[in-house]
Amino acid sequence: MPDYGDQMDANRRHWDEVTPIHVASEFYGDQLAELRAGGFRYRQIDNPEVGDVRHKSLLHLQCHFGLDTLSWARQGATVTGVDFSKAAIETARSLADELDIDARFVVSNVYDLPANLDGQFDIVYTSYGAITWLPDLGRWARAAAHFVKPGGFFYVAEFHPMFQVLDDAPGVEEPRLHYPYFESAGPLRFEDEGTYADSGARVQNRLQFNFPHSLGEVVTAVIEAGLRLDFLHEFPFCSYPALPFVERRDDGMWHLTRGDGTVPLLFSLKATKSP
Repeated sequence: MPDYGDQMDANRRHWDEVTPIHVASEFYGDQLAELRAGGFRYRQIDNPEVGDVRHKSLLHLQCHFGLDTLSWARQGATVTGVDFSKAAIETARSLADELDIDARFVVSNVYDLPANLDGQFDIVYTSYGAITWLPDLGRWARAAAHFVKPGGFFYVAEFHPMFQVLDDAPGVEEPRLHYPYFESAGPLRFEDEGTYADSGARVQNRLQFNFPHSLGEVVTAVIEAGLRLDFLHEFPFCSYPALPFVERRDDGMWHLTRGDGTVPLLFSLKATKSP
């Protein structure tokens, strides 16, 4: 595996800069308002599949500025959030203090986490746009498995690799292939203006790298890390309007405007460590 340190450093600089943009964005505004009002962010896939988290310890990998981490805490979990962006973790800590939510946050990339954090957890959790920033899923899965208690589980909810190959350029009206599916293609380089949370934002650190990962690579990495796969689910909808040819339906999710139900846009998996 090549050394992708320079690419990951570029990604970190990008996330350091966009964190305050995201916190101030309309995209996250309603969710932050709900958290400040005493509620929590409910995800239609994650919450039912993860189940009751009361009195359980939960480690959130690549937690950004802690919105989901604090939502799990509001539901009764003892939470630890991890992100490689110092700006994101500082924001998460400030938000936890503001809301008087007991939560621990750690600055670390996933690969170095076993050297930076002690203990094991009932649940290790990651979601939505996290693994595309990582070049080596074997190291990712081994790090996650390291922190799962015997009898605990690793839970992933993510954009489906088929979603990741679709052309997301403004004005595209129907699904068409554009990006590679397999990881052998190497990192994809982007220097787009704005961010997914605010397309009009002015960003200086625009350079970023994404790494394609097939569904087979994800599942194999988790199994080879010593975890038992409990389920793998695929869904024909998305959690936000990440493509120009989706529309929100009555279920609150975003569906293709053409060919609804024909392409998987999200997946989830749960994998358990033997007692």
